[in-house]
Amino acid sequence: MRKTKRAFVHKKSFGERLWYQRYLLLMLIPALVWVILICYAPMTGLYMAFTNYTPSTKGYFHDLLGAPFVGLDWFQYFFTNDFKIVMRNTLATSALTLLFSFPAPILIALCLNEVKNTRIKKFVQNASYLPYFISWVIAANIFLTLLSSGGVINDMLKFLNITDESILFFQKGKYFWWIIAIANTWKVMGYNAIIYLAAISGIDQQQYEAAKVDGANRLQQIWHITMPALRPTICILLILAIGGILNTGFEQQLLLQNDAILSYSDVLDTYAYRYGMKNGMYSYGTAVGLFKSVVSFILVIGANAITKKVNDESLF
Repeated sequence: MRKTKRAFVHKKSFGERLWYQRYLLLMLIPALVWVILICYAPMTGLYMAFTNYTPSTKGYFHDLLGAPFVGLDWFQYFFTNDFKIVMRNTLATSALTLLFSFPAPILIALCLNEVKNTRIKKFVQNASYLPYFISWVIAANIFLTLLSSGGVINDMLKFLNITDESILFFQKGKYFWWIIAIANTWKVMGYNAIIYLAAISGIDQQQYEAAKVDGANRLQQIWHITMPALRPTICILLILAIGGILNTGFEQQLLLQNDAILSYSDVLDTYAYRYGMKNGMYSYGTAVGLFKSVVSFILVIGANAITKKVNDESLF
């Protein structure tokens, strides 16, 4: 009876199917309205990147539509001025963050999976993903305190006779990229490990038992069973990580940077904020943000295509 009714529904026309599922469609209306208002309506502001927008008391849309059209002038201005420095900082910070933060959750998940003591496993797991829920305001103060001239890190370096004087970590730009990369990794590695632990828990245990019978040790089981099972998850997360390579972060950069190291700490997000909001150059800030979004989109598409060819795994 169910098969007959389902076949009958599929034979209806498009309009009849809409009417048959009208209650489900009505339930989607609030979500659809929310997406349009929150996600798509603000995208009208992208037009600001191609104009010389100046706010007034006449209203946002009046000012936006009445602003002089300048085409790609703001993009040209960005490319001919601070583009090299800002992109260098963005890519360097992102590359170091990806280098540390991507393999760290995999290693944590593999190690936790090998721990047999339930209490120790839960304690380490909770302690590792707790930083994810800490505000960047607090996290930044933790790093500022640890790396200050009288902080724990300098005290340890002096105790081990590595240095005689305190290192001013936040006064020398060459340290800043590494500090941000370590801070980003510390914040997310435990939380991201949950995804890999969930993937590991779905592996059939009979594969490990069969490997034991064949004489495989634990490392061989991890390499030949666990890692291949994690490959789809790794590929998907790698695509997302590459797509967000220009999103080096805003809060951590803004909270940890200072004028002395601005030439090393200024990335696309902080640069767009400083010029767009603090200096009132709204069109210029929008142009920088739009450039970042377009490049990120291209990176996602490219990483997805490459991964699909190599491992036949993709987002879309």
